[in-house]
Amino acid sequence: MAFDLSVIVPSVNGISDLKGCLDALFASEGASLEVIVVDRTNEAQRWTVERDYPDAVLIRVPPGTTIPEMRKIAIRRAGAPAVAVIEDHVLVPPDWARRMLDALEEGHDVVGGAVENAATDTLTDWAAFLCEYSSVLPPLPAGPSTWLPGNNVIYRRAVLERFDAVLDDHGWENRLHDAMRAGGVELIMRPDIVVGHKMHYSFGLYISQRFLYSRSYAGARVAGAPLAHRLKMGALAFALPPVIFLRTVSRIRAKNYHVDKLIRSLPHQVAFAVSWGVGEIVGYWFGPGTALSKVR
Repeated sequence: MAFDLSVIVPSVNGISDLKGCLDALFASEGASLEVIVVDRTNEAQRWTVERDYPDAVLIRVPPGTTIPEMRKIAIRRAGAPAVAVIEDHVLVPPDWARRMLDALEEGHDVVGGAVENAATDTLTDWAAFLCEYSSVLPPLPAGPSTWLPGNNVIYRRAVLERFDAVLDDHGWENRLHDAMRAGGVELIMRPDIVVGHKMHYSFGLYISQRFLYSRSYAGARVAGAPLAHRLKMGALAFALPPVIFLRTVSRIRAKNYHVDKLIRSLPHQVAFAVSWGVGEIVGYWFGPGTALSKVR
């Protein structure tokens, strides 16, 4: 069967998250989807996917496989002329696929949409979303952009193939998007194409995720650098928590986006900023370790 769109779903969380994501994808209207689930969790979850979603393509990978690696594996398996990437806790509306494809048909090669919070049960859920997405909260300018979110994005497959070697670096989407821009590919933001981000966190889980992500980020930045440079970068990172906290607060206030939730979650934001700073210090001084393989 010829598909209009291959959708990549790295599966790293629980089955309830994944089922919500897949239910939404298979309810899509106006386009035929090849849904590719790359799973690093466990056989019980994979068995559930095979039983409940027989039309999904399931790729098994080892538990320590990083999300960038999972994306790379699935992209190379994709068969449709367009490839989209989301997350296993992202909920797409029924017309999402059709609208993303229409955006490509307007002559664009890479298009990203907006991300809204769909996990609204607890203050911690709100705090985590505001912390992680302060830079991409609406309102967003439409048109050419210097960045796109990595969990609501579509690529023309022929364009992805031009940058296949970048995928082997196992970096996050910003590395791919920067390479594309350097290669003359225009990134287009469509803030009207919105997905829901429904990720539930405990306070401890999100603290640990901030630490792991920042350690992996910092460790990658100084890979192969002399010890003196790593020590210097780690020392400078002690100043990061207040900078990160103020940046998050100022962005959300400027956008006037759920400021009431921000005010209530200020103690969370302080802790999240400290966790990020500590992660960078550890990453600069001791390297990334296995942090990236544990990021969810």
